[in-house]
Amino acid sequence: MAVTIANESQADPDIEALATELLGRIEQARSDSRDDPFGSPVLRVTLWLTRLMDRGELTVDGAGELVRRLGRQALRERAGRVARYVGLDKDEAVVFAALADEAAREAASFDAFRQAVERARFAAVFTAHPTFGMARRLCHALADLASGGSAGEAVVGEADLSFRPDGRITLQDEFEQARYAVRHARDALDRLNAAFFAAARERWPERWTELAPKPVTLASWVGCDTDGRTDIGWWDTLRYRLESKSGQFARILEKLPGAAATEPVRRLVSAALAAVERQLALAPPIGTQPSLQALQAFALALVHEREAALPEASRLIAALDGALAAAEDDAARLAFAQIRAGCLAHGVSIALPHFRLNASQLHNALRSVIPLEEEPGQPAQRRAFLAAANTELGKVEPVAVDFGALAAERASAARMMMTIAQIVKHVDGTKPVRFLIAETETGYTLLCALWLASRFGVADRIEISPLFETSDALEQGPRIIDEALRSPHFRDYLKRHGRLCIQFGYSDSGRYIGQVASTFWVERLRIRIAELLARYALEDVELVIFDTHGESVGRGAHPDSLSDRLAYLDPAFARQAFAKAGIRTVRETSFQGSDGYLLFGTPQLAGATVGRIAEAVFAPPRAEDDPIYDEPDFASEFFQTVREEMNALVDDPGYAALIGTFGPSLLDKTGSRPAARQSEGAGPTRIRHPRELRAIPNNAILQQLGWMANSMHGVGHAASRSPDLFRAMRERSERFDRAYRLAAYAMAHSDLDVLRAYLDSLDPGSWFDRARRTVREGRREELLAVAEALSRLELAPALRRLFWRLSADALKLKVAAEDAPQMPVRLAALHALRLAAMHRIWLACAHIPDFRPHAGLTREALIERLLRLDVPACLVLLAEIFPRDPDPTIGLDFGEPPGPREGGTYEALHRDVFAPMLALFALIREISGAIQHEIGAFG
Repeated sequence: MAVTIANESQADPDIEALATELLGRIEQARSDSRDDPFGSPVLRVTLWLTRLMDRGELTVDGAGELVRRLGRQALRERAGRVARYVGLDKDEAVVFAALADEAAREAASFDAFRQAVERARFAAVFTAHPTFGMARRLCHALADLASGGSAGEAVVGEADLSFRPDGRITLQDEFEQARYAVRHARDALDRLNAAFFAAARERWPERWTELAPKPVTLASWVGCDTDGRTDIGWWDTLRYRLESKSGQFARILEKLPGAAATEPVRRLVSAALAAVERQLALAPPIGTQPSLQALQAFALALVHEREAALPEASRLIAALDGALAAAEDDAARLAFAQIRAGCLAHGVSIALPHFRLNASQLHNALRSVIPLEEEPGQPAQRRAFLAAANTELGKVEPVAVDFGALAAERASAARMMMTIAQIVKHVDGTKPVRFLIAETETGYTLLCALWLASRFGVADRIEISPLFETSDALEQGPRIIDEALRSPHFRDYLKRHGRLCIQFGYSDSGRYIGQVASTFWVERLRIRIAELLARYALEDVELVIFDTHGESVGRGAHPDSLSDRLAYLDPAFARQAFAKAGIRTVRETSFQGSDGYLLFGTPQLAGATVGRIAEAVFAPPRAEDDPIYDEPDFASEFFQTVREEMNALVDDPGYAALIGTFGPSLLDKTGSRPAARQSEGAGPTRIRHPRELRAIPNNAILQQLGWMANSMHGVGHAASRSPDLFRAMRERSERFDRAYRLAAYAMAHSDLDVLRAYLDSLDPGSWFDRARRTVREGRREELLAVAEALSRLELAPALRRLFWRLSADALKLKVAAEDAPQMPVRLAALHALRLAAMHRIWLACAHIPDFRPHAGLTREALIERLLRLDVPACLVLLAEIFPRDPDPTIGLDFGEPPGPREGGTYEALHRDVFAPMLALFALIREISGAIQHEIGAFG
């Protein structure tokens, strides 16, 4: 059989002309499909691209240049979308001044104005889920482009531009990127606060320096989130909190005015920064397992340098008060007042800390204290666990914590609580620390957290926050909060803090019940929690609502604008309900990875982002009625239908086959979190249910396969039950239409023809059909080899049923909505290019010679792994089986007649088959990066 995978070296065609032809062929194929419903327009274009590659008219390098051309267009358009998203066309100074003037006009006195602007209303939380889908340098370039700069264009125009993320993303990389964004955000907050100072100075010139506005604050969980990972040591977390502290001190020194009154503050902060740097010098390197002696030295530095390093902000605030009193002009007073406001809001850290772990880790930590059988979430055991926890809370006594006990502790929840205790004691005890608990499904979990906090003496310095994200948690959330509020110890704890913190997640909720349904359940749960606070006479307790999601619609971020995103997360009806109940709320939102930090990537973007946040939180709850709330039966049935359809989809074996066969191989690693599960020496694990994937890769795979099911599936079935009312709600209900527009954005980046092309590629029947019709020499054998290998996977029946399910919902939505959008031509073209590259890799499998089982791996098993695009690992194995270089022992005299050797080499096999396969796989990953920019976010 002739080897046909390698191209002959020929000059590539004009890339601009080829790009134009490619887009034209996509449009023509789509048009022709109206008359040929049995054809596949995307595979038709894929076949054309494959034939260009066969003839050497399009090499892999040429295809890469074609991807770069299409991807550059996507990048530039994304930059424009980002600018529009944050409202960059609005004048920042005008917006800030208008907000401040309005707040001053509404205030009857300086004290009223002070109360209005010194109350924290919103926190931007910089989180580090694995969503660093683009290289740091490209992220900065994109931010510059969005801001109207020219430096970014130079990066985008580079000949070797890559859309893939940085090769190795460490926790330190994530922290540095978060810190870069936080600095821009802090500067934007200073500019917002300056507007409040200006308004106060105009109206109350004798008192304005007393003001310390902090309506918007910043937080971060980078280095503090151990949910689902074990690679972050407590010493790593302490290092990051010290680096945050160092950043705060360095920033203060930069902002101090050149006035005589500055010197006492400068001496204090300079000494504190020097002490922190000495502590950091003894901090174990990130990612290492330090010796006990190294940990001891680090601990001693934290203890001995504690006072010099300012363990909380009171001395710094006092020094700033003195500087304010001694300042001789308003410019210096403003500088001191801004620094003081930043310290009162954030302590001696550049951003406040959020810690997170899993509920099961808390339960495990208390098994020795509450040795009950079964699990606390079991219905028959709930009361027993709650009663036992209440009993233990009544007699818990605090114990001393030192670094030796911390080093010896093995229970992860206890270790985290002890780490928080040491941070509060030695690093920054100015503000309470947030303690987030993932997968909270019983009130017992919250009582466990309170017991641990009381045990280690930090109950008054820690804010316990359940995360409601799973389907069960969203439905049972009111009962979970009720169980905790029944405890007098938990109620007393809330009264001491004056606030209840809750967290809503849009990742797992979206992928299991659908994004459109999850927003309804989250809103419902918010209102029920308000009712519970009233029932327990806790109306004076402030409710902090932290919405964690990403910048993707797959994680609940509204795509139209940041203003829409904030309104989508905090609907007017829910705001009115809290206002009527007299319950104050604080809103918090996450900004994740490259996509989230991008919104703070330049001073201009940060200012616009803070402006939209401030506009949202200072806007009073609107009194207009929304008709969706007048039709509770329609709303309940609609969102319940979406939920049921998504539940059925998630359990469909074809859905697992869709996302799990080669989907994970389409993605580069996009964060520091350890890689997904691997099987023992046999390649990546076969995904048998979506729960085996994390939410972000689940979403990202759906994006890469051209069907964003978790954001739109079920909407068609729900709409078809009452299409007239569905259309009426879109026209009359702002709340309903905003939710629908999120799904519509997912539809605009999805295409049944694209999805069908991927599914048909996994159907051996399509390869047998091609084998019957091909006239190219050697191609029939290649096609038959792929068909036979796919037959062994036995995926086609389940995938066909899945396609029918998805198509039925999509067609119903098309009938009900009438204006369902279509995937852009350029995005469809990228999918066709990737399919061509995939098919070329699979055709190459026919040219792998047979071999004896290697470490238990047969040729058939290896080819199945290649069909799942496990290319780099398979090529490593093939290089061992078929070495490129000759046996180095050949020709050497070992004193005896030579025994058998592998005499031949496989240089031609490497050159003509293996090397092109690796290049094609790199092309596939480049296309994944370009698709990310078309969609506007990763995962």
